[in-house]
Amino acid sequence: MTPRKPRDPSPRESWPGISDAELTVLKELWDHGPGTVRDVLGRLEGKSQDWAYTTVQTLLARLEEKGYVAVARSSAAHVFRAAVTRDDLAGKRVDEVAQGLLDGATAPLLLRLVEKGKFTKEELARFRAMLEAAERRAGKDGGS
Repeated sequence: MTPRKPRDPSPRESWPGISDAELTVLKELWDHGPGTVRDVLGRLEGKSQDWAYTTVQTLLARLEEKGYVAVARSSAAHVFRAAVTRDDLAGKRVDEVAQGLLDGATAPLLLRLVEKGKFTKEELARFRAMLEAAERRAGKDGGS
């Protein structure tokens, strides 16, 4: 069987939906790195629900099919790894909320997140730099 190449979702393309269970498995790959079905199952044991080997196997296969996970089939035990970053998926979800709920307006979403968030000094410094860059762009564009 020829290995499937994971689909690389482009920024303009609608990414396939992801279930809560799939997201839980993907988070394990983000947090702990690549692993076999058995590795991921071991990481999930003792968490919010009981996981069966076949359930984890199915979820990893779905995530691979959707392009969120890649698999190395070079050994007897396939090794799965995240094919998208947490930041990529978070950014896509934020874009979807802005488009679907706010008709593309990002400011209300951003303002709400800043209002409710807790940030480190480094994050605040990064925000300031981003705001200064946005102000420079607005000045070049005539404030639009």
